[in-house]
Parts: sequence; C-alpha cells; structure tokens
Amino acid sequence: MAFASSSTESHVLPHIAIFPFMARGHTIPLIQLVHHLRRRRLATVTFFTTHGNAAFVREGLSGADETAIVELAFPADVSGIPPGVESAEAVTSMASFVAFAHGVSLLQPQLEASLSAMEPPASLLIADAFLYWTNASAATLGVPKVSFFGISAFAQVMRELRISHDPFPALQHADVDGDGNPATFAVPEFPHIKLTLEDLMAPFGDPSSVAPMMELDGKLGKAIEESHGLIVNTFQGLEKPYMEFWNKHYRPTAWAIGPLCLSQPPSSLSGDAGRPSWMEWLDEKAAAGRAVLYVALGTLAAIPEVQLKEVADGLERAEVDFIWAVRPENIDLGAGFEERTKGRGLVVREWVDQLGILQHQSMRGFLSHCGWNSVLESVTAAVPLAVWPMHADQPLNATFVVDELKIAVRVHTSDRTMRGLATSEEISEVVRKLMLGQAGIEAAKNVAGLSALAMESVLEGGSSWKSVEEMIGELCAPNMHANVEPSKEES
Repeated sequence: MAFASSSTESHVLPHIAIFPFMARGHTIPLIQLVHHLRRRRLATVTFFTTHGNAAFVREGLSGADETAIVELAFPADVSGIPPGVESAEAVTSMASFVAFAHGVSLLQPQLEASLSAMEPPASLLIADAFLYWTNASAATLGVPKVSFFGISAFAQVMRELRISHDPFPALQHADVDGDGNPATFAVPEFPHIKLTLEDLMAPFGDPSSVAPMMELDGKLGKAIEESHGLIVNTFQGLEKPYMEFWNKHYRPTAWAIGPLCLSQPPSSLSGDAGRPSWMEWLDEKAAAGRAVLYVALGTLAAIPEVQLKEVADGLERAEVDFIWAVRPENIDLGAGFEERTKGRGLVVREWVDQLGILQHQSMRGFLSHCGWNSVLESVTAAVPLAVWPMHADQPLNATFVVDELKIAVRVHTSDRTMRGLATSEEISEVVRKLMLGQAGIEAAKNVAGLSALAMESVLEGGSSWKSVEEMIGELCAPNMHANVEPSKEES
C-alpha cells in the first residue's frame, strides 16, 4: 500500500502510537523506528513516555519534529521499588524488576485517556511486550495493537520451544559431559542447537526470583500471542530460518523490520563543543593505524566491583588498545589501572554513542554482554564480538552468534555459570584471540558479509523495507478509512 507524501499527508497517513518499556535498551529501538517511519513518510507518530524519561526521549527524537511526545505521570509509592525510580536501569534486583514491571501497569488509565484523545484517532498501537496490559487498553478503544519484544527471532523461537518441550526435568545444574562441561539439551526442531540449563534459566534470574519471573514471562507470552502482530528488530539475511519457523508454527504474524539502528540519525552528543573527547581519541588511534577494542557490558546488569577489576586486569594483560564505557560511573577499577594504561586505553564514565563508536574506522572488536541491540549494532558496523552473556536472552544470543553465525568468540566464567567469575586470564585470552588471532580474522570476515546484507535489507525494496509497508498496509488501512475524512484535493 502506498502512502502520499504531498501536502495532503496529514489526511492520509496512519497515526501510530508507540509506547516503550521504561529502560533505555527497550526505548532506543522504538525511537529508531520513529525516525524510520518519519523519514519514509509512512506515518505520523505519538510517542508515550513518563516525565522522568522524557529528556532522554526528546534527545533521541530530535530531528523527528512532527512527532508528538506525551508524558505520563509515573505512579507514586509503587510497592517494591524506591521512590522516584522511573527506569528499569535503576532497580537493583530481579525482584524489584518484577515489581517495577507490574507497577508500570498503573499507567493504564492515563494511557487510555491519552489514546482516546488522539487527533486524528490512533490507527495502531505499538507497545513493548513488558507492557502486557496495553492489549486490554487497545481492545477497549478498538485500536489494533502490535507487540515489540526487543529480542532476536532466534531467542523468541527458543523461548517457545522451551515451553513446548519443558527440558528442565531432564537437566540438572550438576550434570556435566565427559569433559566437565554442563550437559546440554538438543532442540528437536533444530538439532544443531544445544542449550544448557543455564541458557534456559537465564531469563528468570537467581533461584529466588524464578517463580515471579515465570509468571511475568507468561503474561508477556500471552500479550504477544493475542496481539495483531509482532515486530522483530532483525533482518532476513540474519535470521530467516527462525522468522520462517515462527510464522509457520506460532502467532501472531511476525515482521522483521530491522536493523532499526540503521535508521538512527547522526548523534547530537557533540553539541556545541565539537566531537566528544572519546571520539577525538579514536581519531588519533585511526591516524596511527591502531586497532581498538570497544568494551561495554550493558545497562541493566549490576556487575560487582570485584568482577570489573578482573576485566581491568585482563585488558591490561591483553596489551591491546581499548575504549571502555564503564557502568556505574563511580566504580573503582583498581589502583593505578587508568594511569598504567593511559595512551593505550581510555575509560569513559558517561553515556556514549555506542553505534558511532562501533562505526569508527579504528574499531576491530567489541567485548559485549551480548544484548540484542549491541549485537545488531556490531553486525551493522561489521565489528566481530567477544561475548560474555550475563542474564535474560543474552546466553541464547551468544549461542547464536558464536556457534551459528560464527562472528564471535565466547568468554567463559570459572565455573561455567553466569554467576561465576570471569578471570582476568580468561578476559585477556579471549580479547587477544579476537583482536590478534585467527578466530578474530574469521569472525571479521563473516560479520562483514552480514553487514552488507543488513544494509541491503533497509534499502528501498529490501526485505525490512517491505515488511514495514506490509505491516502498516495490513493493520492500519481499516482504521484510516474509518477515522479519516478525505481532503478537498482527494475528493
């Protein structure tokens, strides 16, 4: 379905409401989707957030001037989370994360009031699956609703197959193979995929949080199943077998519309002060012909100080150039570490433009927690990975990029669990393998091919380009005709 981009645009374009879960890793892809929709003149957009997250959203949406931003008042005194917390990054345990996810549901009356007041009326609601209660809101108002779940198609399919096969009774933490490695479950539909109990249990956190997380996971699954569609931040050249498997065996229809990071406009982080100091440092490395490793370990996992000191020691041992975006900002990385590695390494204690860093010509590797946004950004920038999964979908992503895509090497903890310590020796060995070894060369070759496919997918006529148009054409057209009167020109 084609949409006009003339002076009659406001009369014929669908009006899409977008509501992300309150965490930066969940918000950024949907901000990128707004830029995609506006650049291609596919829709007008209203973006929902809360007061405490509005500044970040407004910065991300700068340039998408016609996008309306609606700020909802975050509920006060939510049981289980500290006062003033409006983002999942600020919670410190899986139990408080569950409380936060349920507390967000108190926004439902405000959302429904705002949706019903939208002019022109909403043609479609796109909401994060963690906002499971938005299904009922959309149904009440007669608006089709699409779920966004910021994980890979691979992880989404494995999640469903885990439920189907229930491998937990056959796997125990103490089970090991002949080499002492954790026992694995071979997925019947994809026998080449072998998952450990750790991989399968990672979305549920530590043992004390398993029951409430499983309950929350069930609500997410139901919300997705009862939606009018599922959008996946991926592309066919990366995950075609898993997109096809989903659409053959599960519902609703899933659309691969990524990688959304390719819709992100150039960063405005430099402001009036010119390029950030860390980008100038990278410029100097490129001019000197030095290859740089980027290190970033996510925004949600709270990594103990003792572990971060092991990372610091490992980077020092590896003797490669690196830039490390550290969280939390005030963490102690060990006496003298930054002074000893000065010139070769740079520690950044602020929010950085990760995609901009990965796209820099000096980049040759990325030590990552293997969150899906980071994987996609690394793939589009053609930068191979060293992956160190810690929770949620990250171990599934790690299995996918290491064993199937072969664009990464794996960091292992001392006891092969995600709660174990990754020693400085392990960090050093893996980093050197990625930056200096044959494994890194092969991974770089493979990721370069995928990067080219990513670029093709978002060009006019590409698979992701078509998917966005198909989704809007299928779901928005009835609402547009019902709610929008033709302009004089159209008449």
